[in-house]
Amino acid sequence: MKKILFTFFALSLVLSSCEFDKGFEEMNVNPAKAPQINVANKFASAVLKTSGGRYENWRASLIYQSVMIQHFSSTAGYWSGDKYFRNDGYATSLWDQYYPNAVKEIEDIKAQLTLEENTGSEMGMTRILRVYIYSRLTDLHGDIPYSEAGQGYTNGILKPKYDTQESIYMDFLKELEEAVAQIGASTTMGKGDLVFQGDTAKWKAWGNSLMLRFAMRLSKIDEETSKDWAVKAIGAGTMTSNAHIAMIKHTDGPEGINKNGHGEVFDADGNPRMSETFVDWLKDDDDPRLPILASRRSDKSTEIADLIGMPNGSTGATVADTSIYAEPNRKVITGRDVPMVLQTYAEVEFMKAEAVQRGYTIGSASTHYEAGVKAAMQMLSGIYPNAAAISDAEVATYLAAKPYDATIGGKGLQMIGEQYWAATLLNEYEAFSNWRRTGFPVLEPINEPGNVTNGTIPRRLIYPTGESSTNAANYAEAVARQGANNFTTRVWWDKE
Repeated sequence: MKKILFTFFALSLVLSSCEFDKGFEEMNVNPAKAPQINVANKFASAVLKTSGGRYENWRASLIYQSVMIQHFSSTAGYWSGDKYFRNDGYATSLWDQYYPNAVKEIEDIKAQLTLEENTGSEMGMTRILRVYIYSRLTDLHGDIPYSEAGQGYTNGILKPKYDTQESIYMDFLKELEEAVAQIGASTTMGKGDLVFQGDTAKWKAWGNSLMLRFAMRLSKIDEETSKDWAVKAIGAGTMTSNAHIAMIKHTDGPEGINKNGHGEVFDADGNPRMSETFVDWLKDDDDPRLPILASRRSDKSTEIADLIGMPNGSTGATVADTSIYAEPNRKVITGRDVPMVLQTYAEVEFMKAEAVQRGYTIGSASTHYEAGVKAAMQMLSGIYPNAAAISDAEVATYLAAKPYDATIGGKGLQMIGEQYWAATLLNEYEAFSNWRRTGFPVLEPINEPGNVTNGTIPRRLIYPTGESSTNAANYAEAVARQGANNFTTRVWWDKE
């Protein structure tokens, strides 16, 4: 009987306290604290997380992709990429850092803007950045959590499904088209916009330029869709000069997140050298970019005769003295305060040249190619404060010595692919993706004993092994659909 009375009394107390609390909810709100963090502050953080820190830039960008694509080379054993060794922690570093940081933050911003019924510039900018973030993940890994990703807090989804890369790409194109249409003449992002400092016209141009990038990415798997979206992107208005380059501003601190992640790597690791493949390609054409991008390790000389690239696949057993080889120019491109480049006007011109060469659009492939080369050369002094400016005369001399081959079945597509490769140094995610799509430049694989690809250049990086236990069913479905979780499985747009 006592238990019954106690239970009745407790229930009465709960019900009466609920009535008593009515109207007093505001007493629990701190009037000195904003109920929600301003989107502009969140956006700045998401942009910096997109640029990335030392961890993933060291591993996914440099240790793997930069040497696989033969921009750089290293004898250090932990530089696994050009020897095609498997290091699970390194090969999954972008995934490990992006999902709990960049993905989570951009999904949170999108949810907040939706709640605030913001359908203007801020939402458009957020959708563009969101597409960019996921594009790095899917281009590197293939099928990935997308439609349900980053929603553990907002929607309680703790085990997101893996969307097919095909569906992701179709959504990218739709998202970019809609996002650009949302962007108006101004934005309230203010200083939170670390990409274009509130210039919405540049955001629109970047959105369309990304649309062109993803349209061209489909050229090998679905040429008709590739053509349709490329024509749409070009017609909508892409980047028109180096003033439109999408890049994230950095400072040398005070916190690590403010620093360029590549710069932090170069500050900590003296092992990387310029690849022999890359240096020889620059030398063959008397390219004026070489002394800007490279310097000799031993004495910092930038004299062309002193700049020798190190063969990829080199080890301590095959190279006794690495100091004779050129390294990334530490006075110019390796700073912790230089921008992180996401997409350039030069890339856009090369894609337009390719679109003409492929018959997607009318125009002059030669004109776009030459504009791309000029932009790629002259953008260096705009991106890197210590870079020497390359004059119009130097560009003209270079182009005259190597005119574009526009003939059907000629070397035009190869020339575009090689120039794109050169222009994406230190944007290794894009360099690796475009090489897989086009096959240019033609790279000589390394067949180091112990490699896991049978001596072929990897086609993707792997999923984290932890996914097989923490998200087992969705992981198993993705692997069954896409192929084995290894370096040689091709992503959807890279199918032969």
